[in-house]
Amino acid sequence: MTISRTKKLVGVTAAAGILLALAGCGSAPETSPTEGGDAGPAVEGFTPCIVSDDGGFNDKSFNQSALEGMQKAADELGVELIDVESSSQNDYAPNLENLVSEGCTFIVSVGFKLSADTVASALANPDLEYAIIDDWADNTGATGDDGKDTGDGETDAPNIKPLMFDTVQAAYLGGYAAAAWSAQSGVNNVGTVGGIPIPPVTIFMDGFVDGVEKYNEDKGASVATYGWDVAAQTGQFTFNFEANDDSKQAMQTALDQGVDVLLPVGGPIYQSAAQAIRDTDNGAVMLGVDSDLAVADPSVADLVLVSIMKRIDSAVYEATMQAAADEFDVAPYVGTLDNDGVGLSGFGSFESQLPDGLLDELDALKEQIISGDLEVTSPSSP
Repeated sequence: MTISRTKKLVGVTAAAGILLALAGCGSAPETSPTEGGDAGPAVEGFTPCIVSDDGGFNDKSFNQSALEGMQKAADELGVELIDVESSSQNDYAPNLENLVSEGCTFIVSVGFKLSADTVASALANPDLEYAIIDDWADNTGATGDDGKDTGDGETDAPNIKPLMFDTVQAAYLGGYAAAAWSAQSGVNNVGTVGGIPIPPVTIFMDGFVDGVEKYNEDKGASVATYGWDVAAQTGQFTFNFEANDDSKQAMQTALDQGVDVLLPVGGPIYQSAAQAIRDTDNGAVMLGVDSDLAVADPSVADLVLVSIMKRIDSAVYEATMQAAADEFDVAPYVGTLDNDGVGLSGFGSFESQLPDGLLDELDALKEQIISGDLEVTSPSSP
């Protein structure tokens, strides 16, 4: 594990207005991150801290995005940020203990893997404030048919704020765009491979496949999908979040099925997808997840058609600013298309090659989803 302390800029600068959306599930923000007035000084002794999962902060994905959000808040507040990186699951509990001992007053845990340890830390330190990404921190209270705890609809500690994302909405748009691209190429075959079969991963896959089906319905097309069965909730996975040989083989298998658009869902496994695409050299492209991958990793920008974004950085930034102002609220935040918590990136250099009218179609679909005229959901939706 690695703990770093970074002294941020001295003095308080003009900061973004606090999104009131973070005080309630999925409600639309009243200001944008670039609007609003002075943040004012942080409460005395405020120390924001963040702990990664075992993917690390250089994953070009959710860990990195979360850190960037907290860094932005710390810079604007002129306070010291402490970040600690986990190299394995065995690091989670000790890392949280270390952050508490370092005097942290607000701690963000990045990812569902830290759920149990975050709950334990929060219960042991009721005067501290916590947030967790992609998890309800609700592990006990009811029992499923398999005898496992399923939660009771409430966080297991009263001082944890879940930061959730209804990513299926954005992934639906990504699937529609992927189908349009593949139909234009004449290949009519797209695919997805997940990291680990967990809700924060499968929600992308659900939306992607459903978006392809919407394109087929609207256009009378027959674009096939490989790698995920929405009804059965089964599909193709690397069973890790690592850019290793197993991941590359899983991506190669998808490409061998003839897909020309590939959605890898699982942080660093996008690197394996990129390598497999370059080795195959069949003109395939891929979609990024969580962050705008073409920006986060320019080395693969020539392969990234578009990215399905969870704006984790904004959610962490706003939660940090609330905690700094002594206005922390544990009500869960749910990012949606409506509050700009999820969405599509731009298409970069591919925009000029898109089918005519696609951008307008995507805008129309987005508005239908926001209005409720088009219901887009997943078994993994928050």
